Amino acid sequence: MKAFELYEPASVAEATQTLTQLGPRARVLGGGSDLVGGIMKDWVTGKGMPLPDALIDLTTIPDLDKISVGADGARIGATATLTDVAEHPDLQQQFPLLTQATLSIASPLIRNFGTLGGNINQRPRCWFFRGEGFNCYKKGGDFCFAVTGDNRYHAIIGGELCYIVHPSDTSTALLALNASARVSGSGGERTLAFDNYFHGPREDVLTENVLKPDEILLEVQIPRPAAGTRMAWTKIKDRQVYDFAMASVAAAFTVDASGVWQNGRVVLGGVAPVPYRATVVEDALKGKDVRATAKAAAAQIRTVARPMSLNGYKIDLVQGIIERTLLQALG
Repeated sequence: MKAFELYEPASVAEATQTLTQLGPRARVLGGGSDLVGGIMKDWVTGKGMPLPDALIDLTTIPDLDKISVGADGARIGATATLTDVAEHPDLQQQFPLLTQATLSIASPLIRNFGTLGGNINQRPRCWFFRGEGFNCYKKGGDFCFAVTGDNRYHAIIGGELCYIVHPSDTSTALLALNASARVSGSGGERTLAFDNYFHGPREDVLTENVLKPDEILLEVQIPRPAAGTRMAWTKIKDRQVYDFAMASVAAAFTVDASGVWQNGRVVLGGVAPVPYRATVVEDALKGKDVRATAKAAAAQIRTVARPMSLNGYKIDLVQGIIERTLLQALG
C-alpha cells in the first residue's frame, strides 16, 4: 500500500481548511473499508485518479456521527456507522426501508466501522476499474473494457461511455425516501437533494457525484414520511452472503383506502451508474390500484433498459423484483 500522511481534524472547519490547503493530493476518510482497504491497498490508480498521499479522518470530528429523529424527520451524521444506522430504534420504526437496506450491506464487521458517508460516496466495483492494467475511462483512459469484455454485472440503463453500476445500497434507499445531503466546503455549506447528488458518466466520467474537490458530506436529512407510507426493500445478490447487488429495489409510496397509488418513489440499484429512479414505473402506477397494476407497471422498465452482451438477464430480474417489492410494501 502507498504510504500516506494522516490528519485528524477536531472540527468541520479544520477539515475543510486542511482539504483545501492540501488540494488534489488529499482525500477524506470515513471507516476506510473502501478507500484504504480497497482503492489504496489494490493500487487502483490512473491518470485521472492519482493515489492520495494524505488522508483526512472525519471520524475525529465530534458530533459528526450523531443520529436524531424528530417530528420533521431524521438527520444522520456522515460518520455514523452502518451498524449505528441499522440498529437505531427510531430509524427502524420510521424508516424501515433505510435500516433494512443498511443491514443488507457487507458483513457485521464491516458495518461496525463502515460509515454512512463512506457507503454513499464509495467508488464503483467494476472489475476493470478495480483491475490492474485496465486504463479505463474512469481512471483517465480512453476505453470502457466492459463494452467488449465480461459485462454480466454492468449497467443496463444509462451507461453511455462508462457502464458501471452504483454500489451503494443506502443511496438507493435514501433516494426513495427523498433525502438530501448537507455538504460543506471552502465556499460554505449547501444542501443537495439526492435527486441531484449523483451524476452519470456523461456529466463527468471521473466522478460519481457532484461534490466539489474541497467539499465534505456532513449529514443526510430525511423528511418525515407521510402518514401510512408503505416501504419495502429487495436486494438480489450473486451469493447470498456478503455481496453487492446484482439488482435491488427500494419502494416508498402512499395509497388511498382502496389501494390506489397516491404518491411515491421506486428506485433501483445495481442497474445504472447512479441510484436510478424508475419514473416509468411510477408513472404507470399513478391513479391505479397498486396490487392490480404492479406486474404491468414493473414491465415498463423494459422501455428504458439497454442491456449489454452478457447482462440481459438483469431486465427479467429487476422487473420481477419491482413487482415483488411493490406487493411486499402493501403487505
